[in-house]
Amino acid sequence: MKTPVLRTRRLLLEPYAPSDEEDFVALFQDARVGRWMGDGVDEEAEDRALFGRLFTKVYAQDLFGVWVVRHDGRAVGHAEIKPSPTPGVDGHEIVYAVTPTAWGQGLGTEIAETLVAHGFATLGLSEVHATVDAANEASLALLNRIGFRHVRDLTEDDGSTTRLLTRPCVPGPGH
Repeated sequence: MKTPVLRTRRLLLEPYAPSDEEDFVALFQDARVGRWMGDGVDEEAEDRALFGRLFTKVYAQDLFGVWVVRHDGRAVGHAEIKPSPTPGVDGHEIVYAVTPTAWGQGLGTEIAETLVAHGFATLGLSEVHATVDAANEASLALLNRIGFRHVRDLTEDDGSTTRLLTRPCVPGPGH
């Protein structure tokens, strides 16, 4: 299944185009964002290589959904839903990031809710996971507000703590 275009009241989530490389790199190179992604801010060349792999691997092999997030026509974030790489976690996890210039507008919540809804309605998942650095209070609060619950803490190789959170699918009336 090719990565679909997703729309919310304010946002457009669409597959990246080659012309989005500078916005992608700028987002991941921003220390306020990159510190929470993966193992932290990488070298710029690594982020450019990662962007290239979106086309040569992720989209080419239809591995999972990855989107650029646009608000009023400009790139304001990144979103993914993918098989969880976390050991001992069976299922899919969401990943999202919002550029600091767009913080405080509820866009992160809108992205996360859209990813969860896509996971349940389109991918047929029974639950969705997220892994968040224990120090990332804003993301932990956001996920808690939209129904994620703490499952357990994971100790990283560097001694830091990552929280594993899960949100089950709650069927609506008639399901």
